[in-house]
Amino acid sequence: MKKIFLILTFFSIFAINLFGAKNLYLSSTKVPTNIHKNQKFEIKIEALVTTNNFTDLKTSFSNSSNIEILNPDSKWKAISNDTYTNSYYFKVKSSKFSLPTFDISLVNANNIIDTSTLEIPNIKFANIGKSDERYANIIAENVIVKAYKTRQYNNNDALTIIDIDAINSNLSDFSLKEIEEQGISSLKEWENIENLVYYFVTPIYQKNLVFTYFNSNSNSFKEIKIPLILQNELVSTQTDLNPNDSTFEKYKKIAAIVVFVLFLILFIWKRWKVLLVLTLISLIVAIIYNLPHQEGIIKQDSLVYILPTKNSTVFFKAEKDMKVEILEKKEHFIKVLCTENGFIGWIKEESFEKN
Repeated sequence: MKKIFLILTFFSIFAINLFGAKNLYLSSTKVPTNIHKNQKFEIKIEALVTTNNFTDLKTSFSNSSNIEILNPDSKWKAISNDTYTNSYYFKVKSSKFSLPTFDISLVNANNIIDTSTLEIPNIKFANIGKSDERYANIIAENVIVKAYKTRQYNNNDALTIIDIDAINSNLSDFSLKEIEEQGISSLKEWENIENLVYYFVTPIYQKNLVFTYFNSNSNSFKEIKIPLILQNELVSTQTDLNPNDSTFEKYKKIAAIVVFVLFLILFIWKRWKVLLVLTLISLIVAIIYNLPHQEGIIKQDSLVYILPTKNSTVFFKAEKDMKVEILEKKEHFIKVLCTENGFIGWIKEESFEKN
């Protein structure tokens, strides 16, 4: 028995010297059983480290296909003296996907001490929301609408801004069906929480908007209703209403022409020099009021703001050079009317070019 023990001890020492001691062991602690198209899902990994002689844990991925790794550079966190954890988030857009193999390295300075690999079992895939016209392409554990505001955009449309928080979601895919003008103003993320500020334009008579999202906790669709209540704040610096469509503006233009015609008739009748001066002044005023607005273009990727302020919400980004008319100027901002699609908003002076 003693001889057998000595032989086993010898071979153990020999194996350790030949192959090196194992210092890194991996396991998965959170893996979903089912995922859906565009869903953001989490895979959590734990690493057991049996040495203190290391400086870092590094992760690489191999053998994946048709899958997006959302945070490949996520840092490992210690949860005990010898155990570390990391959460990686993924998004799949096709049923023909392969999860990556996790290749973890134990590193001391620039030297690799040990490596281990971890393969995740297959996860079932399903596509959802195909027949739901209200589905906004969002899958989340929870969605909270924090705020919303609707303002008059032009004579026929209203502009609404919504502020949304969601947990373990894909808010970057948010989209409303059957709405032509919409987009992301801002998108922020803190680990598993995303915040989205989104704008969309609807007919001015529409009183509410309803969309659905898929709740991954309950595996069911949830409905969210946004009231479209117009704000009565249409002052000159806050409205996106076209000044050309204002009744007051039209009356001013007509009045300027009428005044010029009256002075012209009086001058022809009386031949007074003072009437000639007044006629010329009224002619200049009428021409100024009725001149067409200066035209130009806004450059590709220019941002269009709701208000002429630095902190105003961005509700539109030009995907190409677009023809516009200048409606108003305020400090370093220009209010423009796009002649292609009718949007009205404020741009920075440097975004405008004359024809």
